[in-house]
Amino acid sequence: METESEPYVRLATLRQLHQVMADMNTARSLADTLQTVADGVVTGLGYELACVNLVRPDGDLVVAAFAGNSAAEALITGRVGSRTSWDRRLNMGEAWGDLRFIPHTEGWVLDEDDVPQWYTDGPAPRFEDEWHPSDRLFAPMYTPGVSGAACGELIGVLSVDRPRNGRRPGAWGREALQMYAFQAAIAISNARLRANMQRALVRLEREQQALRASEESFRQAFEYAPSGMAIAEMGGDQHGRILRTNDALCRLLGRPASAMRRYSFSDLVHPEDIGTLLRTSAEGGRAELRLGRRDGTYVWVHLRNSVVADAADGPRFLLTHVEDIEERKRRELQLAHRASHDALTGLPNSAELRSRLSSRLCQRPQSLPPGAVASLDAAYAHGQYAELPGAAYEGNGHPAYDGNGHGFDFRSDSEAYDAFDHHVHTIAPEGETDDGTKGLAVLFCDLDGFKSINDRFGHNAGDAVLIEVARRLTNGVRDGDTVARLGGDEFVVLADGLGRADAQDLAVRLRNAIIPPIRVDGRAVRVGASFGIGWAHCGMTADEVLKSADERMYVEKRSRPKAHRRAG
Repeated sequence: METESEPYVRLATLRQLHQVMADMNTARSLADTLQTVADGVVTGLGYELACVNLVRPDGDLVVAAFAGNSAAEALITGRVGSRTSWDRRLNMGEAWGDLRFIPHTEGWVLDEDDVPQWYTDGPAPRFEDEWHPSDRLFAPMYTPGVSGAACGELIGVLSVDRPRNGRRPGAWGREALQMYAFQAAIAISNARLRANMQRALVRLEREQQALRASEESFRQAFEYAPSGMAIAEMGGDQHGRILRTNDALCRLLGRPASAMRRYSFSDLVHPEDIGTLLRTSAEGGRAELRLGRRDGTYVWVHLRNSVVADAADGPRFLLTHVEDIEERKRRELQLAHRASHDALTGLPNSAELRSRLSSRLCQRPQSLPPGAVASLDAAYAHGQYAELPGAAYEGNGHPAYDGNGHGFDFRSDSEAYDAFDHHVHTIAPEGETDDGTKGLAVLFCDLDGFKSINDRFGHNAGDAVLIEVARRLTNGVRDGDTVARLGGDEFVVLADGLGRADAQDLAVRLRNAIIPPIRVDGRAVRVGASFGIGWAHCGMTADEVLKSADERMYVEKRSRPKAHRRAG
C-alpha cells in the first residue's frame, strides 16, 4: 500500500476505491456482488489476495468469493469455517479500528483450526513493518449502522493478504480497507435484499398463479357440476340471498340465473319445509326438503351447506350443493305405500288400519268423567289401572293426567306435552239407542258367497270381485273416512262423527252398494255382505275395537237365514 507521504498516490487509490465501490452496487446478483467485493480488494486496495467469507443462516461462515490466485480459489471456495473459530480470530491480535490484525508471532496457534486458509511462502521480515507471509488481516462486515462502527450484525469477513508494497498498511490503508468493508456490507445487504425480494416476487407470482388456477378449477367445477350449486350471502340483512347459481340448478328449478338472484332459499322452499331449512346449520348442514319450480310444482332436493371465505379475512359465503332426489323420494313413497296398502285393491292394509285407529285412542277409560281427578286417584289406589302402559307417576305413585283425565308423561320440557295438547278424546254412544252422541264407528264387513265364486270361477274372478267391492265401498263413504282391507274378503270402514242411527244407515247403504251384480269375464256374479258395527273409544286398544266389531258382524251374520245372506 502507498505511504502517507505520497498524496498523489493516495488520490489515485481513492479514485480506484470509488470505482470498485460503484462496481459493487451495480452487480446484478448476490454472487456477482460477492465476487466484485473480492476483486475490488485486489484491484482497488493493492492486495494480491482477497477472500469473502459469508455468514450462513446456521451462523458458520463459508468462502463465497476469492480473488488473486486461481489455485487457492479452487482449493478453498465453498469450504466452511465454524462460527466459534471465527469468533476466536476476531478477538485476538491487534484491533485496528474495526479491523483485526494477527501477526505471525501469534497466528501460528490458528494453523490447525477449521477455518479455510491458504499458505504463502516468503522470506522473514527484514524491518518492523514488513509483511510476513503468516500475517493475517481481517475486515469484519456488519449490517449497515453508524458509519465506521461495528454496531450491526456480522454478515461476513474480508480476508486480505500480501500487500503489493510488502508493508503492513498504514493509517490511510487501514481507513481505506475499513471504509471498503463498510461499503461492501451495504452492497451485500442490498444484494441479499434484492435476492429476497426476487424470491418473494417469484413465490407471490406462483401463489397468484396457483390461486388463479384454483379459482378457475372452482369456477369450472361450480359451473359444470351435474348437480345444482349456489352461493349465497352469509350474515347481515341479506343473509341467505342467492348470489350465484350454476346451470344445473337453474334447469332443475326452471328459473334463469338472473331471476335466481332475486331469491333466497327461504323464498323457494315449500311452506311445510321452512322449519327444516331454518334448522339446517350453515357449516356442514344437511336437509331434505322441497323447492319450488317456476311452473308452481315442487321438487324434492337434498341440501348440503359449506362455509367459504372470499379471502383470509374477507366476507364469508354459503356454498350450497343441491341434489335432485325426486326419483328417490318417489320410490320411497311407493315403498311406504306398498307397506301400508293392500297390493290388490290399493286400500289401506291391516297395519295401516291399526295405526290410524290407534292414533285416535288414548289410555283414558270410557267411563272416566273428564276432570275426575279424585276418582282417578281412588282407582289407582286400588290398583285398577296400575298396569296401564306408558303411564307417568308423580311422587305419590299416582299417574299424571291432564284436566280431561288423559295420561301423559310428566317431563320438564314443553315438548313432552305436544303429543297430547291437541288430542280429542274419542267417545262412544251409550246404550243401544241413539242418544245423540257422535263417535268413531267401526264397520266390520265380511262378504257372503265370495268363497263359492273363488271355487267356481277361479282366483282371478275372485280378485276382480274384491277390487270392485273396494271401489264401491270407497265411493260409498265420505272423503275423510277410511276403507281398509283386513285380508281375504274382510273389509273395515272407519267413519268418525256418527251416531248409532247414522252408523246403521251407513251399513245399509254400503250393503246395498255391494249387492248389485258384478261382471267378471263376461258373466255376472253377486255377493252379499254382513256388517258389524263397533265403537272406538279411549281406553281401548285397536285390536279390542276390531274384535268388538268382528263379534257384532258374526252376530248379525247368524241372525239372518243363510239363504238370505247373499243377494241373488
